[in-house]
Amino acid sequence: MRVTQSMLSSNMLRNLNTSYSKMSKYQDMLTSGMKITRPSDDPVVAVKGMGYRVDLDRNAQYQRNLREANTWLDTTDEALDQVGSALKRVKELIVQAANDTNTADDRQKINAEMEQLREQLRDIANTRAGDNYIFSGTHTNEPLYIDKTGPQNPAVSTGRDKSIEINVFDGISMNINTSGADLFENVDAFMSQVNTLLQSGATGEEISGALGLDITDGVNTIPGLDSVYADTLTLRAEVGARQNRVELMENRLEIQEVNVTKQMSANESTDYAKTITDMVTQDSIHQAALSVGARIIQQTLVDFIR
Repeated sequence: MRVTQSMLSSNMLRNLNTSYSKMSKYQDMLTSGMKITRPSDDPVVAVKGMGYRVDLDRNAQYQRNLREANTWLDTTDEALDQVGSALKRVKELIVQAANDTNTADDRQKINAEMEQLREQLRDIANTRAGDNYIFSGTHTNEPLYIDKTGPQNPAVSTGRDKSIEINVFDGISMNINTSGADLFENVDAFMSQVNTLLQSGATGEEISGALGLDITDGVNTIPGLDSVYADTLTLRAEVGARQNRVELMENRLEIQEVNVTKQMSANESTDYAKTITDMVTQDSIHQAALSVGARIIQQTLVDFIR
């Protein structure tokens, strides 16, 4: 095949354009810090990158869900702690009222404090986390009790024992609410019994008999009150166990976030050492091509004249 001057010039220009294209690619990689700037640069890297971003978005959503779970569980734990403290004070007042050294007038003063404690316990039953009532089951937009004059008639009659599940990992959900309807109904029923006794003018012996108060070796037992207090502790223990699990899930998500970010970086980020080396090598090739091209291009008549 006959090789003409025109063919040599065309090949030289095509090679120079290819060299410029490679140098432009290396320049983009160094300035952007990414292996690719458009999906067509490397479809495999682009597809993997999208997968990693989906994983990170999902991880971020799970972490937001866990923060919501923490809010619910911390609020529930605090509310149950307040219930426990109130019940302890109720027990102290009952023991005091059962003492026959108190007059009827003294017992009415004790009853006044009992009524305030009862109101406080009803308020705790309507505790909210944000705009959600945490003891109302799935009826989070309704308080457990809406009528303070008749708290024995809960506003939420259905769904109050149902759990609220929240996704915390792939295929894993967690219950974040605590059904408190039964507990607060039992507490209120006991408080109602105590109020009725104190208002009736019962003696200390009658109060002790009605409530089953027993004092042995300095330890006071009141079966009805001790039962609701034990229920409170049980619920609080369950909440504490779930708080521990939330913490474990948070650690797991943080580890996964680090791993996925590392994989995404390895997939997309520029290897600066390698890219700079390639850039220098390509520049040398380009300079050589320019030098060869100067010899290939046919000299003009002017070059011969001078």
